[in-house]
Amino acid sequence: MAKAKQLKVTLIKSVIGQKPEKVATVRSLGLKKISSSNVLADNEAIRGMVASVSHLVKVEEI
Repeated sequence: MAKAKQLKVTLIKSVIGQKPEKVATVRSLGLKKISSSNVLADNEAIRGMVASVSHLVKVEEI
C-alpha cells in the first residue's frame, strides 16, 4: 500500500491583527507560535484551511 500523503505546515507570520476567523483557522491547524510546525493529512479540508491563511503559513509536501 502507498503511504498517505502529508503536509508540513509552518507558521511564518504572526496572527496579531488578523481577523478572528483567520486566527481560529491557524489554531485549528495546530499552530501556536511563529516557526511552529505540524504534519497533517493531505485532504481537501486541510488544503482549504491552508489556502485561506496562505499569507501566514509555509506548506511542504512530505
